[in-house]
Amino acid sequence: MLNSYYTVKPEGSKEIVVQKSRFIGHVKRCETEEEAHAFINEIKKKHKDATHNCSAYMIGEHDLIQKANDDGEPSGTAGVPMLDVLKKKGLKDTAVVVTRYFGGIKLGAGGLIRAYGSTVSLAIEATGVVERKLMKKMGVSIDYSLLGKVENEARQSKYILDTINYLERVELFLYTEHEDQEEFRNWITNITNGQAEIHEGESTYMEIDVPSDKQKE
Repeated sequence: MLNSYYTVKPEGSKEIVVQKSRFIGHVKRCETEEEAHAFINEIKKKHKDATHNCSAYMIGEHDLIQKANDDGEPSGTAGVPMLDVLKKKGLKDTAVVVTRYFGGIKLGAGGLIRAYGSTVSLAIEATGVVERKLMKKMGVSIDYSLLGKVENEARQSKYILDTINYLERVELFLYTEHEDQEEFRNWITNITNGQAEIHEGESTYMEIDVPSDKQKE
């Protein structure tokens, strides 16, 4: 499993007009090729009267599944530029479909490449990008006398405080990045003077929004 990677939020879209042609960019997170196919077919069905429904997707931890489809546009002018946007932005598990309603003015190969690429970029920006970080859930058991200090320190730290269970002893569950587990243990030990019991939980991905100005171009 990757320690972190970038992908899109669940789903979104954006429409632009280029030389009277409507270009509608549809974006969806897809973790399997079957999900990508289902998404593409859904858009094709929704826009069955469109001139073209071009598509591209990148699936898998190491981008092993990459596909692009021009859907009737001149070869290399739609699907490949769309796929290139996903590559440049470093997005995984992402499928895009651009629906075109022809407006009567031919754009030429260069114009088509720019239009399809721009539509995907703007649709991704409208949808939003997240960084998925592999985090380790850590349980901390302490006496009630330490709760105030530990909770306060936790809320001001880089760790993510998830839940607190009020049992015979207090249990706090926090998330830390995988490479920071030893640092986390030392931190808890220091602020509790060694009076905490620490145990590891499962690993899971947590999502962090990536502002548009921080995204790859």
